[in-house]
Amino acid sequence: MSVATTAPAAPPRYMQGIAVPAESVDPMQFFARTRRQVTNEKTFAFAGLGNEDPVVVRKAGIVAGIMVKFSGTLTTAAGTGAVNSTRRWPYDLLKYCRFTANGQSNLINCSGLKLKLREIMANNDIDDRGVSQTIGSGAKTQGTLSRASDIWGVGSGVSTISDNAYQVELSWFVPVAEDEVDLHGAIFAATSSTELSLTLGWETTANLFTLTGTATAALTGTVTLELIRYSIPLGPDGQIIVPDLSVFHGLIQNPNTTMQTGDQEPGLVGQGAGKSLLRVFYQLWSGSTPAPLAMTAANFGPQWWAYGANETPERFVDGQALREWNEHLYNSDIGGQWGFGCHDFATQNAFRDAIDMGTTSELRLGINVAAALTSPRLEYVQEVVFAAGAGS
Repeated sequence: MSVATTAPAAPPRYMQGIAVPAESVDPMQFFARTRRQVTNEKTFAFAGLGNEDPVVVRKAGIVAGIMVKFSGTLTTAAGTGAVNSTRRWPYDLLKYCRFTANGQSNLINCSGLKLKLREIMANNDIDDRGVSQTIGSGAKTQGTLSRASDIWGVGSGVSTISDNAYQVELSWFVPVAEDEVDLHGAIFAATSSTELSLTLGWETTANLFTLTGTATAALTGTVTLELIRYSIPLGPDGQIIVPDLSVFHGLIQNPNTTMQTGDQEPGLVGQGAGKSLLRVFYQLWSGSTPAPLAMTAANFGPQWWAYGANETPERFVDGQALREWNEHLYNSDIGGQWGFGCHDFATQNAFRDAIDMGTTSELRLGINVAAALTSPRLEYVQEVVFAAGAGS
């Protein structure tokens, strides 16, 4: 006599620390049925320079990105002195942006200027050519990392700013997903066990402006968050359908204050199994009023990256050569006004070029500094994807 049996249900898959029925993971069906949703998550008063605004993100859909917008007024009054902007103005008004999900602290943790750069690097249809902004002594139309809709109010690194109330409109894109096409790194948020938080830390007045005498600079305004989400469709049997969300996306900034003239090889932090390095980009700040050194042959000698004992897959003859290569990749002169250099393993073919940080040991930057330095500070950002949870 035969006995009827029922096949056991497939064990759940764990994605980003959350159990999801294995049969629900169907990228083709998901992309055929989902809808992108761009919604106003929250608008609130700017906490003020030197303060921070913590935000809890609502639990809904699949979160792919966050647009942070600042709209306000910069009021300057020279009094008996002068108001001068530093090179941290305007984009490093956002001193740090920290995004945390499901116990993974600081998936995104970098300054506003680095977010502006990453947006251009990851989107070949975005460029800053022809957008005029004042940097230093005059107007620049290349390499500003600006859009025509950005209103700086006053220029970056300019002196003796006139008394006025200046309109300021700035925006930064927080890339929760590494890729908005396949949604690698996007966050499954439609569950009570999801915890998503965003912390916006604002730079101090002293780091944005040099004030002499009785001069003042005051910034007021509002902050708006727009969430880019994707709806979670249902299949014919009522089961939810989701894409493959088996990785997290990280964008982490680190400082190094031990830089000096000559060859330097600062190691990359956080190396380990399950991580793939997509990009590492950096700028070197120097001076009594810090400013980024332009990526030129006068300021930088050879630039390279290395691993192991002495494996050097890529080496550029000087800073100018790296600057030219980066402009070829991004259609933006990222090494000119803002002094960035980038070793990129994602723009042309991430599947082919991304570096396995588990099998490639002792990863490090190679930087030859030719210029004299004053209180140097290297700021470098690693963009990675890494396994988000055990499989079934």
